[in-house]
Amino acid sequence: MSRKEIPDSAIETVARHINTRSNKNYGINPIGQADNIETPQIFEIVPFDQIDNTNNRFYSIDGSYNSEQFYNGLAVAMYSAGYICYHNGKQIRLNTLDDPVILGQAYYPENIIVTNRDHLFAIYDEVLTLKPVERLLKFWGTKTENVLAYDRNAICDNLSKLLSFCQEILEIALILEVAELSDTKAGDFILRDGTLRPLQVKQPYLVQLGKYLHDKSINLIAITKQSPIKMELSYTFKQIDVYLQDQLKHEYPFTQTDPNRKKLCCWFEVPVSVLNASYGEMFVKKDIHGGRGFGLFFAARLDYVEKLQNYDWVIVDLNIFDAIPGIESGKSDRDKTTLANIFGELTRLTQEHYILGYPYPLAEVHNFVSLKKNFKEEIVNRLKYSLYKDQRMDHIDIENLFLDTHDRF
Repeated sequence: MSRKEIPDSAIETVARHINTRSNKNYGINPIGQADNIETPQIFEIVPFDQIDNTNNRFYSIDGSYNSEQFYNGLAVAMYSAGYICYHNGKQIRLNTLDDPVILGQAYYPENIIVTNRDHLFAIYDEVLTLKPVERLLKFWGTKTENVLAYDRNAICDNLSKLLSFCQEILEIALILEVAELSDTKAGDFILRDGTLRPLQVKQPYLVQLGKYLHDKSINLIAITKQSPIKMELSYTFKQIDVYLQDQLKHEYPFTQTDPNRKKLCCWFEVPVSVLNASYGEMFVKKDIHGGRGFGLFFAARLDYVEKLQNYDWVIVDLNIFDAIPGIESGKSDRDKTTLANIFGELTRLTQEHYILGYPYPLAEVHNFVSLKKNFKEEIVNRLKYSLYKDQRMDHIDIENLFLDTHDRF
C-alpha cells in the first residue's frame, strides 16, 4: 500500500457515520404548528421586486487569517476583519478612501513577521490596541484578563491559535463599532458568519454585548451553511421540502401570481435533542448562564433551490434577547412576532441568483476581507520589491530568501 492510499475500512466508517446521521428522524412534524416554533413556521418569500423596499441597513462582518512559513525560519502572518453595508439594495461607503471599488471598512495589523515567540507576543499586544478592540474593552469596563477565556501565554502557544484569536476578537469588536456608527438605527441588521458563541471571550461579557444590541433594537444574527446541525436534520429537511413543494405550494394563498415567484420559506427553533447530538450540552444551552455566548439556534430555508434540499437550509444563531425578551427574569416565552419579522426580512437578501438561499452581504464581505487566495504570492512579491527598492538587497540574495526547497527536491 502506498503512503497516499486510505484504507477501505476507514472510508467505510466515514460513509456509515454519514448515512446514520443523515437519516435520523427527530419526529419534527413537517406540517408545522403555529403554537410550537420547534416545528416549521411557514411564510411566503418577500416578492423579488420589493426586496429593496426597506429603510433598514444590512451590515455584514467577517474576518480571515493566513500565514506562510519559509525554509529559513521566517514566517509571515496576517489576520483581518471588516464590514460592509447595503442600503436600498446598494453598497454604501463606510470609509474615507478615494476608491470607487473598496467601500467597506477593514482593519489589518502592522506586525506580520514571526521568527520567534516575542513576535507572537507583539502580534497579540497589537490587536488589543486596534481602535475597535480598545473600544470593546472599554465597553466591558474591566481588566482584559477578566474578559478573555485564555491568558496571553496560552493564546501565543502557536501561530494558528494566535491568528484565530486575533480574527475573532476583532470581529466581536466590529459588532460594537457597527452598532455605534452614527447612521446605524433601530431595526438595522448586523450579520456575522458563524455563530454568536465565540470561544475567546467569557460568556457574561458576550451576554452584556447581546443585551446592549437588543436594547438598541439592532438585530444581530449569525448565519452559516456549515454546521453539524445540518447533517443531524438532513432527514427532517427532506420531509419539510417534500411537503412544501409537493403539497402546500399548490394550496397556499400566495400573493404572487407568477409561478416562478411562488416560494415558501420557513424557520424553526432547533430542539435540544438535535443540539446535544450536534455539539454537546455546554455549547448549546438555551440560556444566558452556564453555556456559550448569547445565541439561540434556528434552522431556516430562506429560498428554494430545485432538487438541492440540504443546500437551501442555513443555521441561524439569533440574539437570545430578541428571541426570548424575558430571559433575564427567568421567562422562556419566545417573541414569535419579532422572529417572524427577522426571518421575513432576511429573505430580502437571499434571492441573488449566484448564491440562492444565503444572504448576499455575507458573501460579499467574505470576498472583501479574505486572505485565502494568492496570499503567499502577494506577500512574497511585495516583500521582494521592498527588499530590492527600499533595502537595496542583492537580487540573488532576495531570491534565496524565498526559495521553496519542496519545489526543488
